[in-house]
Amino acid sequence: MTIRPALLADVEAAYEIYESARAFMKKNGNPTQWGGNYPARDNIVEGIKSGVSYVCEDSGEIVATFHFEENAHDAVYEKIDGEWKNNAPYAAIHRIAVKYHGRGIVDFCFAECFRRFPNLKIDTHRDNIPMQKCLLRAGFEYCGIVYLPDGSERLAYQKH
Repeated sequence: MTIRPALLADVEAAYEIYESARAFMKKNGNPTQWGGNYPARDNIVEGIKSGVSYVCEDSGEIVATFHFEENAHDAVYEKIDGEWKNNAPYAAIHRIAVKYHGRGIVDFCFAECFRRFPNLKIDTHRDNIPMQKCLLRAGFEYCGIVYLPDGSERLAYQKH
């Protein structure tokens, strides 16, 4: 597997992975985290143009997509009910989704992100139990709760 920056030609493949992820989350007790049409094609295009959208390929097939920002300054992470493991510069991972479950794709993506920037922050919905398990398996530690601009909470994790 390899990870590379996403290209505009990858928008449809990424969108299909997000559609599949929304269905997976709904089936697994998490119908609201990415309810509706989020992430939309416009979100994907914006990430690509900003240079923070990535894809994971396996034998030429796009099998995952995610937002990865090195030296992030995520306003949501400035205030936490809990405590981050450190205050050092970090990379943020958002909107990670895989095409196939149970094949180690998300573990590969997390490991590659950590190799590139060994201080990572990520958050997930309280109902996203599969992702919480993936995060703990990958060595992330639960740090507390952060709040999105709309006031909804997310469980925050860090690996350093």
